[in-house]
Amino acid sequence: MTNVIKIKRGLNIDIAGAPAPVLASMNQSSLVAISPNDFNGIVPKVLVKEGENVKAGTPIFCDKKHPELKIVAPVSGVVEEVARGERRKLLYVSIRRDVVTTYESFDRPNLDASREDLLKALLSAGFGAFIKQRPYDVVANPDFTPKAIFVSGFDSAPLAPDSNFIIKGQGSELQAGLKLLAKLTEGKVYFSIAKNAAPELKMMQGVEINVFEGAHPAGNVGVQINKLNPINKGEVVWTMNLQDVIALGRFVNKGIVDLTKYVALTGPEVYSPCYFKTIVGTNIQPMIAGNVYKENKLRYISGNVLSGTKIAENGYLGAFDSQITVIQEGDEVDELIGWLTPRFNKFSASLSYPWQRFAKFCKCKFDFDARVLGGRRAIIMSGEYDKVFPMDIMPEQLIKAMIAKNLDQMEALGAYEVAPEDFALCEFVCTSKMELQSIVREALDYMRKELE
Repeated sequence: MTNVIKIKRGLNIDIAGAPAPVLASMNQSSLVAISPNDFNGIVPKVLVKEGENVKAGTPIFCDKKHPELKIVAPVSGVVEEVARGERRKLLYVSIRRDVVTTYESFDRPNLDASREDLLKALLSAGFGAFIKQRPYDVVANPDFTPKAIFVSGFDSAPLAPDSNFIIKGQGSELQAGLKLLAKLTEGKVYFSIAKNAAPELKMMQGVEINVFEGAHPAGNVGVQINKLNPINKGEVVWTMNLQDVIALGRFVNKGIVDLTKYVALTGPEVYSPCYFKTIVGTNIQPMIAGNVYKENKLRYISGNVLSGTKIAENGYLGAFDSQITVIQEGDEVDELIGWLTPRFNKFSASLSYPWQRFAKFCKCKFDFDARVLGGRRAIIMSGEYDKVFPMDIMPEQLIKAMIAKNLDQMEALGAYEVAPEDFALCEFVCTSKMELQSIVREALDYMRKELE
């Protein structure tokens, strides 16, 4: 019988602009860009030059410390720009894509081969960069053997893509990807699904399937690790996104690197929220053209509103993202008496507005914007984080240890299990308006530097 785990703490944020289950057509962007900033833990070494021809699957940069960790081109074409910033830091590599994509040819992995051979094949095709490890939430070190691998089969973040829509017609690729991952660990592959998961997701073989019920962050892989197989000091687990596992399965079945994915265009400032089929690193212009309100200044986010990355109107989809969210900046909004205004169209996590207690019955959706709505101040030990943080970790104490860079306390309080996204809801409800995700990211990088 499938194990059912109910998450009692969390918060669903009711934002307008959920994607309709419709796959819209689009003119594919002529430019694709990949940034090393998407791959935490990698120190990039560029392998291509401007003007060079590449195929889908050609390495464009690798990790200096582990050259076998390669990031490959998602499309074929000509390298348009190798952009660098201060002190020659690599910002991104852009490619002007061909009309028809050509692929590097790889030998199809034999799933009966040894772990070493399968790992070598996976790394040569660039999929090692799409596997993350905990502790530290960085690209997985191929020298370590994980005690388990976790794949979340659903996303509970605000306006997240529907896995049931994504999986249609891709069940065989997902199964092949999971089979390969199962060969990379001596432990289990944990595959977590939602209560309403499609039959294809429930029928995956060779993995342990667990059903998670409850509000966000039930779909976060960090919560699933904490509930199923917590990390102790000296242990490593690997994680991989659902659509990246599907791409890995295409590699197993066809011997090519096809990083095509479904991307949801969402948010209250979108005319017709829907899905597009595009490629990793695509320019977002073809998706938003003629499909967003222009009356106010807009914020474009690669990812969800809680943990996504702010990008420009002509920016690029992040390597790990399957969602573009568009909201108002809010810097043009004027309210009569500020936070004292009796709000009837605003969301409150603490139910500050009496009418909101009845809002769930009418399924109200709210037009959020990017304002902080408050001033920054010293951290307040109020217990508000605990209400939305379902992991068996004390979040306020862990954050204080991270701010103080107290390694012993961070280890004792569970820092090995967490990632910045696990604190996104805490940041949302934080009375002190602290940038918790930045604090966690900085602390994890510090731990890795001091302890590895």
